[in-house]
Amino acid sequence: MYRWPVNFRTNMFKTSCSRVTGLVVASVNQKLLAHAPQSHVTVRSLIQLCRNDPSQWITFQHLSFLKRQYVMKNSGGLSQRAKPKQEPEASLLDDRDDSLVTQAQQISAVAPVPGAVGNSNRASALEDEPEAERQARMEARQWKELRVRYSELPGIYARLSKVKLTALVVMTTAAGYAMAPVPFDPVMFVLASVGTGLSSCMANSINQYFEVPFDSNMNRTKNRPLVRGQISPLHAVSFALACGIPGVTLLTLAVNPLTGFLGALNIFLYTCCYTPLKRLSIANTWVGSVVGAIPPIMGWTAATGALDPGALLLGAILYSWQFPHFNALSWNMREDYSRGGYRMMSVTHPALCRRVALRHSLSLLGLSALGPALDVTTWTFPLVVLPINLYISYLAYRFWAGADRQGARRLFFCSLWHLPMLLLLMLTCKKRPLPPQEATPLALQS
Repeated sequence: MYRWPVNFRTNMFKTSCSRVTGLVVASVNQKLLAHAPQSHVTVRSLIQLCRNDPSQWITFQHLSFLKRQYVMKNSGGLSQRAKPKQEPEASLLDDRDDSLVTQAQQISAVAPVPGAVGNSNRASALEDEPEAERQARMEARQWKELRVRYSELPGIYARLSKVKLTALVVMTTAAGYAMAPVPFDPVMFVLASVGTGLSSCMANSINQYFEVPFDSNMNRTKNRPLVRGQISPLHAVSFALACGIPGVTLLTLAVNPLTGFLGALNIFLYTCCYTPLKRLSIANTWVGSVVGAIPPIMGWTAATGALDPGALLLGAILYSWQFPHFNALSWNMREDYSRGGYRMMSVTHPALCRRVALRHSLSLLGLSALGPALDVTTWTFPLVVLPINLYISYLAYRFWAGADRQGARRLFFCSLWHLPMLLLLMLTCKKRPLPPQEATPLALQS
């Protein structure tokens, strides 16, 4: 195939581009020359107009849409002008009519009101008040920080750590440890319980630290220590760290690293996931149920050092139990949660709140039947817990159908004794591990 020389091709392209550029420039020059007189006239007229009437100049004020402007008609066209300044009030006062002032002075005096006499007497009494008493009264009306007494600190720490909730967490941890198929070690049991309790104290304290502005709007939480100002936020955070760091360290070093990891994970889920989600989405209830399901798993791992199916079964039972318990509790506190700005199922999705409570109450029947299937309990366990599971399911059905406060209250109080009874019956029906048998030598057959 024949190719053109490189120099020839380059010169050809340069020649073509030069021709095209020349044609474009020529056409543009012709158009500019054609419209030049008209453009010169327009420019001269604009300059002459601005010189003759400076009020017609375009300024930044004309482009400001945040100022109130008038639209005026001027020589057959519409133009915008800024709002003129108001005349000073002194000129208005100078032009006042003296006759009106004379008539206003002739108005008869108003008869004194009986209540106003008491107010005037009170005002005069305040004027005659001694300086020392006035200073004391003004100081009493000022906001003052409450001074903390050392004798009050145990009670404040108990409310800050939600001692009842912490006791429930420790109880479920102890149940998980007792259900593990290993010999009972009292020292390890105490260490696991203490470490879990300290971790729970830290999580609850940090939760109250973040929710002070919202707890002050709720009747149930308005008397918490941080809301009332009984201790400072720095004091509360220091108490939380003094509980959480030794607790997680104890679980990690004295028990086993797996249990320490679960304890740290639970603190993270409760403070960094559940607490902010309460104001964002109803998913906070499911996250909170995961937090409540971890303590029995921690008890099991503290005894065995491994995540077995029995530990997951205990966690699943605690996970399902929390829905009828908390949904019934939140149903009668919908107004409180609404004032606090919390997005709970009972506030935003009331029908879903009742359905979820019923669904997980029925799931307790199936989870109890998994106990013997996973070699955690004997086959008598599903039978002995059947009455209490049926009863809480019946109350959950009544709560779902009736949607009244009385049904929610009954379901909540039933859940308070249902969980301890369920764990106690599970412990009594625990499947005991077979004792290790000594190896016997094989007999030789003759």
